[in-house]
Amino acid sequence: MAHKHPESAGGRPAEVSRPDPVAAKAAAIKAMQAHPPTWKTVIKRVLVLAAAGLAIYLVLPGLMAVQRLALRTTGWFAVVTAGLAGNAVTDSLPGGDAAGAAVQFSMLTTAGFDTDTAVGALTAFSLLGVGGLLALPILALPAILAGAPVSPGLVHTAILGIAGFVLFAIFGAVLLLTNRPLALLGRAAQGLANRHRRGRPPLTGLDSRLLAERDTIRAVLGKKWWQAVLLITGRLGFDFGCLLAALRATGAHPRPSLVLLAYSAAGIIALFPLTPGGLGIVEASLSGLLILAGVHPSSAVLATLAYRVASYWLPLLAGPPAYLLFRHRYGTPTPSKATN
Repeated sequence: MAHKHPESAGGRPAEVSRPDPVAAKAAAIKAMQAHPPTWKTVIKRVLVLAAAGLAIYLVLPGLMAVQRLALRTTGWFAVVTAGLAGNAVTDSLPGGDAAGAAVQFSMLTTAGFDTDTAVGALTAFSLLGVGGLLALPILALPAILAGAPVSPGLVHTAILGIAGFVLFAIFGAVLLLTNRPLALLGRAAQGLANRHRRGRPPLTGLDSRLLAERDTIRAVLGKKWWQAVLLITGRLGFDFGCLLAALRATGAHPRPSLVLLAYSAAGIIALFPLTPGGLGIVEASLSGLLILAGVHPSSAVLATLAYRVASYWLPLLAGPPAYLLFRHRYGTPTPSKATN
């Protein structure tokens, strides 16, 4: 016997009742209120989050090894303290990247690093970090192609991230493999600097020094390229792991691939120096993107705030002690005079 659909008063098939999403969410909230997490569960989640946050800083000397590779040194004290102090300055000022780089540069040169070597190392480290961030959406691409349900907003994020990585890779290859673009940049920077060096001898040969330093860094990283890739991956991986731990601590279990898209998009937004360290902007964008990834709004906001405590505020607080430790060993950092 064929199954008949129930009919309405007008003789038409009645629509099958669908669960009201608002009512379902209200029922879920009531269920959570009826069975609140025990103190044991809360303490366990807090410990997981704390361990994930501290892991980033316990392994920080190892993660700073990319700069050590570029600086061609086996020491770590000056590299780590300069990195923490420069990061604190960057994250405490609007558009503080230039100021943070200047502090890090002066500390490295005070510690005895050559001026051109310090500039080249900071540039290489920055470019590797940005390239790794732009490459993250590629890792989530297999899940999208496999048919995982993805919000259109996150799909657009993945497409833009992949396009940005391709352009970035082309730009980096041009600078690494050809001389003319980098030489033009060096001459332009030299001309700009000489306009502000009135009464002092003009800079000369900056383009040649940039090319020589580029070749040296390329040779160093060329021999140990796999170490640089692993270290950049580890740096981003620990940071992303901290966000996942924060989400798990709230009880959320989203797809890691979708969280990765949200994480990479928020990281790219933070590159634009609108507020100190992206303060406020990153919190708003990351929590919104996590909601698109399927995280409940309250869990998304709570996890974002917990993650930012570990990734933003703890390094910010570590900056002043690192600077004082550096001064204790090397003295007050002073800007190094540019080489003519």
